[in-house]
Amino acid sequence: MGARKEIGRMETILSVEHLMISFSQYERGWRKIQLPVIRDLSINIKGHEIVAVVGSSGSGKSLLAHAVMGLLPANASWKGRIAFKGEELTGKRVKELRGRKMVLVPQSVSYLDPLMKVGDQVRRGHKDGISRARSREVLGRYGLGEDTEELYPFQLSGGMTRRVLISTAVMEKPELVIADEPTPGLHISAAKRVLSHFREIADRGAGVLLITHDLELALQVADRIVVFYTGTNVEEAAVSDFQKEERLRHPYTRALYRAMPSHGFEVQPGAQPYVKDLPVGCPYGPRCPMADQGCMEEIEYRAYEGGMVKCRKAGT
Repeated sequence: MGARKEIGRMETILSVEHLMISFSQYERGWRKIQLPVIRDLSINIKGHEIVAVVGSSGSGKSLLAHAVMGLLPANASWKGRIAFKGEELTGKRVKELRGRKMVLVPQSVSYLDPLMKVGDQVRRGHKDGISRARSREVLGRYGLGEDTEELYPFQLSGGMTRRVLISTAVMEKPELVIADEPTPGLHISAAKRVLSHFREIADRGAGVLLITHDLELALQVADRIVVFYTGTNVEEAAVSDFQKEERLRHPYTRALYRAMPSHGFEVQPGAQPYVKDLPVGCPYGPRCPMADQGCMEEIEYRAYEGGMVKCRKAGT
């Protein structure tokens, strides 16, 4: 509780308010439509904390990262407010901060140039003594020896590759680190080690946005969990709330809880709907055992029992 109070007093590094993202598409070859993929999404991250965003594939987790970093494709448009330390992120400001104060640890290891040695990539081409010393310090922090600098990406194991990507990201001592699915394909022990590095980054003062589909791993390192479903957040909860299912506020979050291997791997019937086929009102309504006629209305995202929830049934 003391640590959480301390985080509460920290400066807000990232603030996202009422974010909406849509893509322009052509239907039947000629009719242009706007496909909304993120709807009314809000989230904030403070220094010294890890906020994990969880949800199934297609829920909008990676799009949030790309929006913050100014990396949305040309056919995407967005509305809302994104701010870094209280300053609204314009296109110009994002370019100034990206790779320095704000960094992305990408999901794909293909971000590493296969024809360039690791050391040159971590130093971003700088060859001066200060840069070399800094790269060795950073690589060493993540258990990578000086010989790693002379290796090419194909010579790295999966776990080493992830640690090189982290090293590259933190070279400039960023204040915001976004990790987009940093553990796919890793053995559980390697995945835990990679996530422990993000915990260290947060403990050093940065805010960390961890994007993952693995709730069980996220609970081991995060301070807060934000649950996404069909392009919006349905719940925000402290990690301690996941100690008991009864503390969780949204039926989908409870379904994720029951689907964890440690809780019996009970799978909820149905699937997340495609954005073009969203139901009226609560998007989880067709799968929810608690749904009634009132759930077909617009649902407010509201504070409830120390967290946030988008469910009219919470507290009733």
